[in-house]
Amino acid sequence: MNNSTQQRSWIFGICGRAGGPALAVAVVLGLAVVAAPSAQAQTYTFSVLYTFTGAPDGGFPSGDLVLDEGNLYGTTTSGGVACTALGGCGTVFKVDATGKETVLYSFTGSGGDGAIPNGGLVLDAQGNLYGTTYQGGDLACAGGGGCGTVFKVDKTGKETVLHTFTGGDGSSPYAGLAWDAHGNLYSTTWGGGAYSAGTVFKLDTTDTETVLYSFTGGGDGGWPTAGLVLDAQGNLYGTALGGGDPACAYGCGTVFKLDTTGKETVLYSFTGTGGDGEGPSTGLVRDAKGNLYGTTQSGGDLACSAPHGCGTVFKVDTTGKETTLHTFTGTGGDGLDSQGDLMRDAQGNLYGTTWVGGAYNGGTVFKVGTTGKETVLYSFTDGADGEAPGAGLVRDTQGNLYGTTTQEQRPPYWQGTVFKLTPATTTTTTLTSSPNPSTYGQAVTFTAVVTSKSGVPPDGETVSFMKGKTVLGTGTLSGGTAKFTTSALPAGSNSITAVYAGDSNFAASTSKAVKQVVSKATTTTTLASSLNPSKVGQSVTFTASVTPEFSGTATGKVAFYDGTTLLKSVALSGGAAKYTTSTLTSGKHSITATYNGSTDFTGSSSAPLTQTVN
Repeated sequence: MNNSTQQRSWIFGICGRAGGPALAVAVVLGLAVVAAPSAQAQTYTFSVLYTFTGAPDGGFPSGDLVLDEGNLYGTTTSGGVACTALGGCGTVFKVDATGKETVLYSFTGSGGDGAIPNGGLVLDAQGNLYGTTYQGGDLACAGGGGCGTVFKVDKTGKETVLHTFTGGDGSSPYAGLAWDAHGNLYSTTWGGGAYSAGTVFKLDTTDTETVLYSFTGGGDGGWPTAGLVLDAQGNLYGTALGGGDPACAYGCGTVFKLDTTGKETVLYSFTGTGGDGEGPSTGLVRDAKGNLYGTTQSGGDLACSAPHGCGTVFKVDTTGKETTLHTFTGTGGDGLDSQGDLMRDAQGNLYGTTWVGGAYNGGTVFKVGTTGKETVLYSFTDGADGEAPGAGLVRDTQGNLYGTTTQEQRPPYWQGTVFKLTPATTTTTTLTSSPNPSTYGQAVTFTAVVTSKSGVPPDGETVSFMKGKTVLGTGTLSGGTAKFTTSALPAGSNSITAVYAGDSNFAASTSKAVKQVVSKATTTTTLASSLNPSKVGQSVTFTASVTPEFSGTATGKVAFYDGTTLLKSVALSGGAAKYTTSTLTSGKHSITATYNGSTDFTGSSSAPLTQTVN
């Protein structure tokens, strides 16, 4: 996977990292397609809201989206005004509920303006948007490319540069911003500061910037590429891509806390060994108890994309104990290389994206439950739906998920998409049977009814009728109802369920078990003689036929009697047993056949047959 290799070369060669579009294009063009398409489980309906073309609408969105009442706002790292050879300095855009895109602002990279916004946006109550640019601003900084800016774009599309980085106060902010309750903005810069290893900064309501902490690149971490999360006391939490454990080359990164006095505490240093993650490039999400959750690009299973691993989802509790919740494998449809921030729902489930992997190697949208179980919600096909999602997700009140991909397979430009995942409509499956109880061999009809939360039932799909893990049969839904009839259930109590597998519009559901009680079937045994009357010494064959009450074939043994004397017990074959003898004495013999029964059939005896022997 060329992309993974290039990305990890960037992570582990931090000091040689390229900036802005050059980095984006190098990474984008390095993506290799190695996986053949296969079916993917769908619990969401996927739709592309907008496909970027580069100019003038923007291209390569890599920051998290922000949502207001039906509109999405984000940034593109390129496109817009063609201010560079790579096709533009980036944009701030809006996509409405109909999928219409509006460029609110195109960066110029000149005259003090910023360029290449990599991070997402934050939105205030008045509808103003705030973010950072990786380059631009003071072009005398960073060899002529500029050290980046903090900007504001109002509802009319007017942009204001709130702060221009100069190097000593930070350089190359890669992440978006976070608010506190007083309207101050906080984030990180990848470079600059006292040790050129990045900073944590604050921009107050007067647009005065303060460096709260300068990373050294040592045990405290360095080169942060992610934003920050605040607690109620004003403490800041984040990740540093490098630094930390000195035993790890360049350092494997840290999770840190910065208190209101500017004191930094390393909560956890990644090791990249023993299943631990390495290289946290994304921000954290914090729960009500103070636990922190995030992802690493590398580490975990080192056999995956050897030798660095495919990354992890992790938790760091309030004591600094780290737990790996999920290890990406890149196999079996799993993703690898998560580069977007996690999102957490009210139930504690975590949602995120991976850059590559999945069923088609175009990246995934995934969910990690509270037990650590991962579910791939969508695999990008490396086609018109996009590929390589490099940002996190945003969720609306209806549970819809929104995100971006950095590419879209449409020559001549692969410029990315804005997508939406709509949860499949909840369904309920109920199961009934008739008759119940029944008798072995009697036809029993199971009826499954699938209803949906929307009131419109699924139609034309298959319901599986199961006994434990065994599929007894299937039925096709018509108007939300499917039926299956069988006469093969064994005697006893049978636990039957109906399973609706769901589709792109409807969620799967399983009925409660129906206890189908099946009684043994009665039988009738008849007896016939091949030769009657017969002569002494002549061979006679007696045939006993056992007929079930409904259907099926009786098994077991039949005992042949002459009066009360047992002649022989013979096994049934095809519902019949035969006994041949030439030893009957002269006179009349009362011959009977007695079927002993089985697990599914009751026993029965034939009427006496008088065999006359002359």
